[in-house]
Amino acid sequence: MASQIIKNQAIISEKINSTENVVEINNNETNSGLKPKAEEGIGNLGLASAAAAALLLEACGGGGSSATSTPTTPQVGAPTATEAARFLTQATTGANRTLIAEVQNMGYTAWLDKQFAMPAQDKHWDWMATHNDPSTGKPFTHIDFRFNQNGFDATAWRKLFSAPDTLRQRVALALSEIIVVSIDGLDGDWPQFRAAGYLDLLEKHALGNYKDLLLAVSKDPAMGQYLTFAYNEKANVAKGSKPDENYARELMQLFTIGLVQLNVDGTPKLVNGAQVESYVQDDISQLARIFTGWVWDSPVGNPYIQRLTPTTLKTPMVQLIDISNNNSHETGSSTFLGSTVPAGLNGAASLAMAIDIIFAHPNVAPFVSRQLIQRLVTSNPIPAYVGRVAAVFNDNGKGIKGDLKAVIRAILLDDEARNQANLSNIQFGKVREPILRFTAWARAFNVTSPNGAWDPEYIAASDWGIGQGPLRAPSVFNFFRPGYVPPNSSIASAGLVAPELQLANETSVVGYLNYMTNKVFSYSAYSAVPKATDKFTNLTVDYSSLLPLAADTTALVKELNLLLTANQLSATTASSISTALSTITDDGKAASHSGHYLKNRIYAAILLVLAAPECIVSK
Repeated sequence: MASQIIKNQAIISEKINSTENVVEINNNETNSGLKPKAEEGIGNLGLASAAAAALLLEACGGGGSSATSTPTTPQVGAPTATEAARFLTQATTGANRTLIAEVQNMGYTAWLDKQFAMPAQDKHWDWMATHNDPSTGKPFTHIDFRFNQNGFDATAWRKLFSAPDTLRQRVALALSEIIVVSIDGLDGDWPQFRAAGYLDLLEKHALGNYKDLLLAVSKDPAMGQYLTFAYNEKANVAKGSKPDENYARELMQLFTIGLVQLNVDGTPKLVNGAQVESYVQDDISQLARIFTGWVWDSPVGNPYIQRLTPTTLKTPMVQLIDISNNNSHETGSSTFLGSTVPAGLNGAASLAMAIDIIFAHPNVAPFVSRQLIQRLVTSNPIPAYVGRVAAVFNDNGKGIKGDLKAVIRAILLDDEARNQANLSNIQFGKVREPILRFTAWARAFNVTSPNGAWDPEYIAASDWGIGQGPLRAPSVFNFFRPGYVPPNSSIASAGLVAPELQLANETSVVGYLNYMTNKVFSYSAYSAVPKATDKFTNLTVDYSSLLPLAADTTALVKELNLLLTANQLSATTASSISTALSTITDDGKAASHSGHYLKNRIYAAILLVLAAPECIVSK
């Protein structure tokens, strides 16, 4: 990896240093809403981006760095800045100097307690209902937006960037990738409000109880539409119809118990050397009977009339009594997973009992615990780690199962997560998904929206964005599978998984660097700052803390190393980046350009650190 940086130093020295290429942004063009081009508006940053792309391709190829940070003795007492930053990388959507100092002063446990005490607030649905579309000035509730997604990306990113309950945001993001709804699968009226309501639901329950979350999800209108059980009817022999089985299947397969029976440590149970299915087709068919008769909570009292406003899209679905007063819900008994929901219960009672039956399954704790560990800490948790967390999932110490606060505490404070020795363990850690790379940069440098629009532009595109966005998975199987193995890789040879690498290819790698190259500069206070009347590019970032360091490339890289990688850059990588940056100098040809080279150093430094394998892989 270091050799690749060195190869690019000549390119950087030749081009990025030139005052002829000093970056100048035309604010009208930047804010025009047109897709930015790599060769326009970023000048000499294009070469830094090319160098960064080479590093990022190597990181995503699974090669990583041959050098590793030297592990330190586990800290007794207050965390160091490095330890605090590493903890925040796992627990939040991004570290900054304020949060690092807070964790150092409070310690891990007290900091978690403070975050746990913050209630879910500032709802996405409410924000959208009270804000306007920046390109038209019309409220998001305007009938013109009835069938589009306007506003959702803005509210989702604004909280990932800036909400004080950053632990809740990180856990809600993790849950959104386990219990998946995608706005791209929400057709019909007001998909943006359906998605906003679902994200609010995840945030509400992110630090609550997993069983309560399952019950709420099973009545949510977005999930009802996405997995097609809204307006699902009981079997009708005359029509030859039977209940839709989509949600029943995914509830078991993806949200709770998985495909095979598990030991409490997450390893498969074996009978005569073979894995054992956790459910069969008849379990799906029987469970599907529970999810019949659920419909939108119509504002006019008639569920057959389509909604014309988004108002009730945040309310749970209700049971339907059709115009002939025939219950669309199956009231007969349903037997699945070895238990029975008796006949004669109404929809709400049968649903509650069904969730109780599923939640009692011994797979739930290890299945969910392992995925939460993967989302927060490491892709390949050892069985003992999964077992310890699953034990807390099963009993929080007070006889309660599914307490997510206790589970998250167990994940983040476990010795596997906190032990610095794991920095040298090649099987420990995870690839940081693009969302978290983007938010790490945004949080580190206080991205804000002066005009309140919070529009990141083209974010989910793989060719000119980061290739990912909240609630934009391509299917119910998320952006990546928890068991994904990159083919023909050293990861495969080692018997490991790397879920996030399912997103990585040449197009997405270059697209990510193109996007970040544009944003690292165009959001800067050194470029033209957006005005309150600007309609598109409307986010700003503050690099003022870096400017005093830019004259000393070693100091600049040191600061970025802490903020963006928790000091995980190897000495070789840090030195190579610093050396490359030192070639960006002021040639003195134009007095008007004085000092620009320091700003260009900052932009290039951020891009190179963001692309370094030690930044891409969180340990």
